[in-house]
Amino acid sequence: MSILAWIVLGLVAGFIASKLVNKTGSGIVMDLLLGVVGAFVGGFLFTRFGAAGVTGLNLYSILVATLGAVVVLFVYHLLVGRRTL
Repeated sequence: MSILAWIVLGLVAGFIASKLVNKTGSGIVMDLLLGVVGAFVGGFLFTRFGAAGVTGLNLYSILVATLGAVVVLFVYHLLVGRRTL
């Protein structure tokens, strides 16, 4: 995949995961980073369980990246904790 496809996939997956876990977005930069890292984590986890990882810019890859981003966000909140405003 090209770098532009990774950015688009990361942005979409990070935004969805952020909405699922936080109920609010984390900002465009954090959503992007979370989504790209989540795509790698999701691809790694899916291949460990015998399924295909990120295959391109399609719905399946968005699902894989989103699930990976949810895992990354959950671990992030466990390590850093929730900030109160």
